[in-house]
Amino acid sequence: MLWGDKPYHSLDYELKRLFGRKVYKLALDGGMTCPNRDGTAGTGGCIFCSSGGSGDFAVARGAYGDVWHQIEAAREKVAGKIGEDGLFVAYFQSYTNTYAPTDYLEPLFSRAMDHPRIAALSVGTRPDCLPPETVELLERLNRRKPVWVELGLQTIHEGTARTIRRGYELPVFEDAFRRLSQAGLTVIAHVILGLPGETKEMMLETAGYLGRLPVHGIKLQLLHILEGTKLASMYSETPFHVMSLEEYTDLIVECIGILPPSVVIHRISGDGPKRLLIEPKWSGNKRLVLNTIMKKLRENGVYQGKFLEISVQNGVF
Repeated sequence: MLWGDKPYHSLDYELKRLFGRKVYKLALDGGMTCPNRDGTAGTGGCIFCSSGGSGDFAVARGAYGDVWHQIEAAREKVAGKIGEDGLFVAYFQSYTNTYAPTDYLEPLFSRAMDHPRIAALSVGTRPDCLPPETVELLERLNRRKPVWVELGLQTIHEGTARTIRRGYELPVFEDAFRRLSQAGLTVIAHVILGLPGETKEMMLETAGYLGRLPVHGIKLQLLHILEGTKLASMYSETPFHVMSLEEYTDLIVECIGILPPSVVIHRISGDGPKRLLIEPKWSGNKRLVLNTIMKKLRENGVYQGKFLEISVQNGVF
């Protein structure tokens, strides 16, 4: 099965299905921090997280203040190829974007949704930062325009979660997923492939777990070792295996094959700021990465759900 020109259920395909046209994401900064930085759940953040709180490509809030101005600034950067009538997803990306009282969150998110070119709201956050009143707020906003909640899971394996200093255990994610789904919200899980100590089998177990829930969407992100992170210090002191492009391509192809067709794949590579990127160097060539993955998928006749169908037929699931 093909979803447009791809053998997997891509975000681009899903946005065109929902809105009848191409829609772009604008990365924004909501001005929040993270409980894994301020001492509530930990300090220093997850070991892979840069000083930008994984929002290195977001429009800087300090330069523009009001989120409406952030949106206008972000639109201006892409206006040449998109045009003035383009539609966008307001993506609050930097740090933890529900880590604030609802009387702060409601005007922030509402202001973004009021913009006529914003078609949907996407909120990047942690599953341990979703109290009932915040879920209720997101549920109300979802009646106005679609609201997505992006949860940083990274792995289902508790040993790895402790190594990366994630700061919560898997049942916390499961509880957040259940409550958000019951509220009618779209849930997207972030997964990092290539975390220290994880085998290929462990990474596939994480993808398979999310496919069985199933989450509404998934981001498959290659581990980037960035300057200024705890991960960079660990790598410098005791180098660990970093996947080659061939290894990563094979892994992504298998992940796509085991995910059910209903799951929207938002990302299959990810970007690390080139000025900060230590390893893997090959990941800085995004076009090469994507073209290599697509070539492998086509050569092997792999499409989303293929391996899942085979497993079901063979009685594995």
